Amino acid sequence: MHWEKYPHKKIKQTVFDALKKNLDYRTEDVLGLPATYLDPEVFYQDAPFLKDAPYMQTMVANPNHIGCHTLGDAEPAFLGTQAIEKELIGICATQIFSAKEQNYDGYVASGGTEANIESLWVHRNLYMREYGAQAHEIAVVYSADTHYSIPKGVNLLQLQSVLLPVEDDTREIDFDAMRARMHKAQSDGLKYFILIMNMSTTMFGSVDNVEQAMEIMEGLPCEYRIHVDGAYGGFIYPFTRTNESLTFKNPKINSFSIDAHKLVQSPYGTGICLLRKGLIEYALTDEAEYVKGKDYTLVGSRSGANAIAVWMILRTYGSEGWKAKILKLIDRTDRLCENLDERGIRYFRNPAMNIVAIRAEDIPETIAHEYLLVPDTHESKPNWLKIVVMEHVTQGKIDKFLFALDGWKQ
Repeated sequence: MHWEKYPHKKIKQTVFDALKKNLDYRTEDVLGLPATYLDPEVFYQDAPFLKDAPYMQTMVANPNHIGCHTLGDAEPAFLGTQAIEKELIGICATQIFSAKEQNYDGYVASGGTEANIESLWVHRNLYMREYGAQAHEIAVVYSADTHYSIPKGVNLLQLQSVLLPVEDDTREIDFDAMRARMHKAQSDGLKYFILIMNMSTTMFGSVDNVEQAMEIMEGLPCEYRIHVDGAYGGFIYPFTRTNESLTFKNPKINSFSIDAHKLVQSPYGTGICLLRKGLIEYALTDEAEYVKGKDYTLVGSRSGANAIAVWMILRTYGSEGWKAKILKLIDRTDRLCENLDERGIRYFRNPAMNIVAIRAEDIPETIAHEYLLVPDTHESKPNWLKIVVMEHVTQGKIDKFLFALDGWKQ
């Protein structure tokens, strides 16, 4: 796992050079494109700070990254910044998830939700085109802790669900129940499966045991493929654990979703969808004939500035700097858990993650509200309250929270 750290001067020059390769609405005779730069009455193009602000300069230039740039053909007006997005996808696919060079496709999506639904869409169409499957024969298999974007995608694509219960204390999939539910699914006529494996669930930070899930699936006479939802964990778990079964080295894994607008601290709207080479073609929209290279994405037009932001952040740190940043958060989370242990407060925490889900019974409502702990439900009395140790969660804030607990207990 390695990508080079760039100094600010090189990052700035790379982005500005890319913008020079893009079409410039201000100087070129552009008549047909239904877009332009940001409105100069509101966003001043001659603001002096822009000369040292490559991300903001890209925002003003407003490149459209419609399409999938790992495929080759793309809108020629924005080839400069598209090349940076392509490099970003390569870093994520090969250096974080161990894809072979040129054996992947992907794009910067609007978030993990879009990336998850894109993958479901790709797999549904694969089963339909290659196996003659009907939608009612295709099921998505996922745990009760899985992000709501998966049932949303199931609903949109008119697929079936196989919902797997989890153990309350460990948040692990109940594999006996999984075996029974898979047999029932097959007896109900389901033949093709998309297995969702979580690389950190949103509420608990739990990571699904892909080996045990695959053992059950391999014992069944069925077709299945795996999508890994790494929307939260994709930029942390690979840096705290070595687990090749949750990378592209696992031949059953076809796709990953990751979010850069969480741990990477990029602007909202920067999820990433990664797929094995050859799969994104199943999401081709042939009708997009006016788009050079056509469109393979769910959202269509996309802000090129978002891709530039993520690339800038990863290049600023480099792989070693990024790992150091992540381990700092893990150390802070370890210290929080040690303090909870000392106070006899019950919680679940995956030691590879920076999420701590505390039993709601052990925290008074007043403190939960004061520190904005996130409940597992807003519809009834919660069972769990979540702390996420992000960059803004300093040791001082954690200590203040712990002192508040001590005062309550007294």
